[in-house]
Amino acid sequence: MVKIAVMGFGVVGSGVVDVIKKNAESIRRKAGKSIIVKHILDIREFPESLERHLLTKNVDDIMNDDEVSIVVEVMGGVEPAYAFTKRALLAGKHVVTSNKELVAAHGAELLAIAKEKNINYFFEASVGGGIPIIRPLNQCLAANEIAEINGILNGTTNYILTQMIRKGQSFEDALQDAQEKGYAERNPAADVEGHDACRKIAILSALSFGKHVDSEKIHTEGITKISLEDVEYAEEMGSVIKLIAVSKKLGDKVFARVSPMIIPREHPLAGVEDVFNAILVKGDAIGDVMFYGRGAGKFPTASAVVADVIDIVKNIDRNNRIIWSKNDENLLADIKETMASYFVRVKADDKTAVYNSVNKIFGDCSFITIENSKTQDEVAFVTPEHKEAYLQEAVARIKKLSCVHAICSIIRVEKG
Repeated sequence: MVKIAVMGFGVVGSGVVDVIKKNAESIRRKAGKSIIVKHILDIREFPESLERHLLTKNVDDIMNDDEVSIVVEVMGGVEPAYAFTKRALLAGKHVVTSNKELVAAHGAELLAIAKEKNINYFFEASVGGGIPIIRPLNQCLAANEIAEINGILNGTTNYILTQMIRKGQSFEDALQDAQEKGYAERNPAADVEGHDACRKIAILSALSFGKHVDSEKIHTEGITKISLEDVEYAEEMGSVIKLIAVSKKLGDKVFARVSPMIIPREHPLAGVEDVFNAILVKGDAIGDVMFYGRGAGKFPTASAVVADVIDIVKNIDRNNRIIWSKNDENLLADIKETMASYFVRVKADDKTAVYNSVNKIFGDCSFITIENSKTQDEVAFVTPEHKEAYLQEAVARIKKLSCVHAICSIIRVEKG
């Protein structure tokens, strides 16, 4: 019998306890031993919970209990999760987490401690929720050099964009809908501003390329500026708008970015809708592989957490060697030196003047016109591919034109 502790009794933590109880017999068969929860750490009271006899507010009850060999950290945030996780690892206890913020910030250090102690720090649930991606990258695709990862890594933003595309809801109405359904937090900033996806692509980058990638330095844009007009133009282009996280190796650097993108409907990620996530991995030997499923939620995430616990029980006496090195230098390529194409939408009273100026500044652009649209006072175009530095400078020049009243949108375009 293996006894574990769960730190955090929120949505995911309660899901972990439920899964372990509900599937106890099948888990025992797969792990080779029974797994039971001995302690649950939370500062809140749960008087109606059937597990109230397991609750404690004192982390020492877990750390000082030699019977507890595995700790599940599903508290979220960096502190006190970091302090508790480090203490558990130093005490020789395996740790499983779904905490992408902690893994992105301190993963290299915590993995190094686990290796030194010959124990494990597993975090399958930190990136894709219920989608297996960490283990496939570390094991099934281990023979490949990973060249590129593209993904829809946040279910909240994908749901909002789906509602805008399918039902014509504004961003604000789609966000409210997501909150009412429990897909978005009361404070949705981490999701809609792109920070959640940024932390996840930082983890995938570190795992794929073997070095810590600082999530704080990844260029990150959210979806708060996406309008129904943008959706309409994308549809006219035979495309859809998605929040895409990308990471690719560029020489000895890594290029990582999170931003809305207009992608063709034929793109593998274009059909990923609602709260579903998808991760497209390009390996030198296998080519393109896509992982698809629910990226969040109580039971999908709990499923991935418990799978990590089972894996540890089956290999309780050895480190599984998931690791990347902490490095002081900035591994990230300067986004200004990378190539992109922009969709630009401007308000203008003299369209002919805008057409002429745009082509002179950007080169040969593709102009998009929507018949019988409310946007008759607008000019929309897609630029040729240039370095981001050039595109940013060109946009600044467009903005100064007397015939341009305002720049409404700038969205990157994935050309088919």
